[in-house]
Parts: sequence; structure tokens; C-alpha cells
Amino acid sequence: MRTSLFRVGPRLTMAAAVVLLSTIAGDPVLAQNSKSAAVAKELCQSLDAAKLDAIAAADPSDPSTFVAALYFQGSQLLVVSAKYSAPVLLTEKIKNKDYRDIYIDLSSASVAGSKNFVIDTGADGISQKTGDSGPDNWEKGTHQVAFDGDWKKAKLSEDQYMKAYSEADEQYTKMLLLLLAQVKGKGSA
Repeated sequence: MRTSLFRVGPRLTMAAAVVLLSTIAGDPVLAQNSKSAAVAKELCQSLDAAKLDAIAAADPSDPSTFVAALYFQGSQLLVVSAKYSAPVLLTEKIKNKDYRDIYIDLSSASVAGSKNFVIDTGADGISQKTGDSGPDNWEKGTHQVAFDGDWKKAKLSEDQYMKAYSEADEQYTKMLLLLLAQVKGKGSA
């Protein structure tokens, strides 16, 4: 009897060590840093300073693509980027600072399949797992991912989840940089 307890003991000790190490080191899958976090923070600070709750900009790399955001102070950024079939209309709205209208236009009347949409819960950049206020979400075309740390629930492999996260974070960072330039008066249009 003592022998069987001795055999189980080291196994339990090893299992406890693995759990402890994974807790201390963090899940390697979820250890990747967000590129968008610092830019989201700077954009929110700039929007606060300018007393804006919406912003929009043209994408200088593609004259038919625009990006727009609605900002809910301290809680959420809703950011959309898409192609628009009548870019001259949105360019005029940017000149008039009708940013909320541009957000609505891109959300509802963009060129099919071109929309890239992010719900940044917490307005703190895309995170790989659910924060205090819920998961961040990313939609590209017809593909949607909730970044809550549970790739199985999303019916993705761990690698697919991480690839989607990396792509979303990179694209979101680019979108935020265009908006930041616009707030700071360095944007186009």
C-alpha cells in the first residue's frame, strides 16, 4: 500500500509542477504581445484631447479604401476599414469632418467582401483572450473571430487562432495609425 502511494506521489508532484509552471510562465499560445495596444492607447488619448468620439481617414495606399472609428471613452473602439464605391463622397465628408457619417457608410454600404471590422473592447488594442469587459472581435469579409483565448470554441486549431490573431492585430494597428495621423492633422483628404 505504501509503495502505491509513493508511486502516485511523484506523479502528482510532477502534475502540480507543470500546472505551477504554466501558471507562472503563462500559456505560450497566449504570450504573444499586441502590436495594437500602444497605438490604441495613443489614439484614445488623442481623441480625448481633441474632444472627438469619431474619426475617419482615407487610406493613402488605396484611394477607394477608408477607415473610420467610433470611440466610447474608456470602454470601446469600433473600427471599420473598407472600400467604398464612391470615394469622392467620403473624401468630401472627411474634409467636412463628418466622421460618424463615414463610419456608418463604411459599415453599411462598403464594397462587398472588403470590410475589416474590429470591436476593441476596452479600447486597449486587440488581446488574445477575454479581458475584464469581454473579448475583442475581428471580422474580415465573412470570417469572424472572438479573441477569448478559446480557439476550440471558434472551431479553429491553435495555429489557425494564432494566425488570425496576428493578422487581425497587424491590420488593426495599420487602421489605428491612419486614424491617429488624421487626429493629429497629418492625415490625407
